[in-house]
Amino acid sequence: MKESLESIYNFYFRDIYRFLLSLCRDHHTAEDLVQETFLRAYLHVEKYEHERVKSWLFAVAYHAFIDYYRKQKRIEIKQESFFSRLFDRRKTPEETLVIQEDIQEISNLLKDLPEKQKHAVLLHDFHELSYAEAAAVMDISLANYKVALFRGRQAMRKKKGE
Repeated sequence: MKESLESIYNFYFRDIYRFLLSLCRDHHTAEDLVQETFLRAYLHVEKYEHERVKSWLFAVAYHAFIDYYRKQKRIEIKQESFFSRLFDRRKTPEETLVIQEDIQEISNLLKDLPEKQKHAVLLHDFHELSYAEAAAVMDISLANYKVALFRGRQAMRKKKGE
């Protein structure tokens, strides 16, 4: 069975990769999704009911992409208007303008950060979760969370200094 799964991987890898690349249009994401596809196929091979292997793998790949896409939609950073509504509490026009400029600057600093660092900064610095709570939300160890937060803050300082 191991040899047959390995040969299926070798035979269909390019097809699955091209399919996923056409869906997500990002090389690295497509590679990750290919690995996820074949992992899911391996884990659920007993449910395979002798339909065409190729169509079954494409269905598995499609579902992996849909799960990825839904996850990405949930973690997308909100537009500046979202943040400005949070701080709209009877301020003078000058205060409102300063807050809007700060929000724009923070949004620009966050947009190029890696996802893990971006989420770490948002959870602790903006949503005021404790380190332990934020690590639990991200489903990573406390040490990994602290590293991501440190690197995110460091990248934001560096970008701000440019």
